[in-house]
Amino acid sequence: MPSFDTLSAAQIAAGIAAGDFSATEVARAALDAIDARDDGTRAFLQVSEDLALAAAAQTDKAYAAGDTLPPLAGVPVAFKDNMNLLGTRTTCASRMLEPYQSAYTATCVQRLLDAGATPMGKLNMDEFAFGSTTDSSAFHPTNNPWDTARVPGGSSGGSAAAVAAGEVTIALGSDTGGSIRQPASLCGVVGMKPTYGAVSRYGVVAFGSSLDQVGPFGRRVEDVALAMNALTAGGHDRFDSTSQNCEQDYLAHLNDSIEGRAVGVIPALLEAEGLDAEVKAALQQAADRLADAGARIVEVDLPNMANSIAAYYVLAPCEAFSNLARFDGVRYGYQEPDCATLAEQSSLSRAHGFGAEAKRRQMLGAYLLSSGVYDKYYLAAQKVRTLITADYQRAFQQVDAILMPASPTVAWEHGAISDPAALYLADIYTISNNIAGNCGISVPVCLGEQSGLPVGAQLQGPAFADASLLTFARALERACQMEGTVAPSFAGKGGEL
Repeated sequence: MPSFDTLSAAQIAAGIAAGDFSATEVARAALDAIDARDDGTRAFLQVSEDLALAAAAQTDKAYAAGDTLPPLAGVPVAFKDNMNLLGTRTTCASRMLEPYQSAYTATCVQRLLDAGATPMGKLNMDEFAFGSTTDSSAFHPTNNPWDTARVPGGSSGGSAAAVAAGEVTIALGSDTGGSIRQPASLCGVVGMKPTYGAVSRYGVVAFGSSLDQVGPFGRRVEDVALAMNALTAGGHDRFDSTSQNCEQDYLAHLNDSIEGRAVGVIPALLEAEGLDAEVKAALQQAADRLADAGARIVEVDLPNMANSIAAYYVLAPCEAFSNLARFDGVRYGYQEPDCATLAEQSSLSRAHGFGAEAKRRQMLGAYLLSSGVYDKYYLAAQKVRTLITADYQRAFQQVDAILMPASPTVAWEHGAISDPAALYLADIYTISNNIAGNCGISVPVCLGEQSGLPVGAQLQGPAFADASLLTFARALERACQMEGTVAPSFAGKGGEL
């Protein structure tokens, strides 16, 4: 019998609908895979075995009754641990929320469950999504399945690693400045950041409210498109004021030709300081493969992209400071014992409940929002945001998508980069996309000749062109033949149906 990790989401759902295997068999295979593989990846913070088996039993009951099964029936999925799911804790990988039990289920999670998915648990992340390595988790780091001595990227590193190791078929992450696309590149999977507002953020613990977006990981572009169908089903979510009606069939034009369509490249990016030779070679290969598929390669310019890091590290900490003010140890979260006053309790609870990076970003936000500083930095960053958005609008008048790196390097060893400013540069190619609110996706292109590690190429599209972007991603995937790849040392290890 095959291992469930060799099957796509559509194949799992079709196999269950045909009676080839049951949802319970798939769930048990996924649980076996997690048990066999997660000691190596450490991707999970909580495995929800009872929830998984209960959901699978419901799917099998519907099959036995002759009901039409939903599109993700029995597909094993897992969720970044900043997303609420009843029956699990939602910790954001922080001591501050370590005991917090989800009071409700996030809309994005519920929509996958409504599509029939089987919930396998909650995945590790950088604390409160502050980071590019998943090393800042308060509980343990996550390892890259391609080399467990290396980072999986972040902040959605647990999500990328779980998919790359074949522990689940689809995972959800969140992307504020690259936290889906960068780990997808480092782990050799597909990771999509939809247009801002395309997927509801209700029930997702906020980092930067004008930047955050939920999106899916998969080992195939088709799996990501299926997840997008589920995530946007029902359209606008009345519980999220930024939610838009983006419901459509993201599979309908997935395999369309890109003949004659334009893909933009930015030559200056390939000469940028800090770009690995392996990444540069992979980007050139991706451009050549897209050209072979019929696309026109057009040079474009994003002149203000160089300022995106500076603007982001003003905007994001300010929003983080505002959003994390609620975690004061009074209503919920870590509470310092034996304090004489409420002020002392709040101060010490925050000092001891938050990790170093979470405190660093909140302190930076507090400074940037202070009197006399706000006008100089925050308002200037908003003006840069306007310029970056306008740059993209001009570029997308010439091209349908833009090709660029997702990460400047392949995965590095745990602890190899300790300087926070150097780590911030890991998102140098992804942040501008969040600032403008556009859609983006990372697709595995190749393995580096020297490192043997996966390299992803990032495609960016205009706002609300998510379906079109998936068409380009599928064309690139076909050309690069990395579809469905599981990290070799984990492939077939447990998880047999």
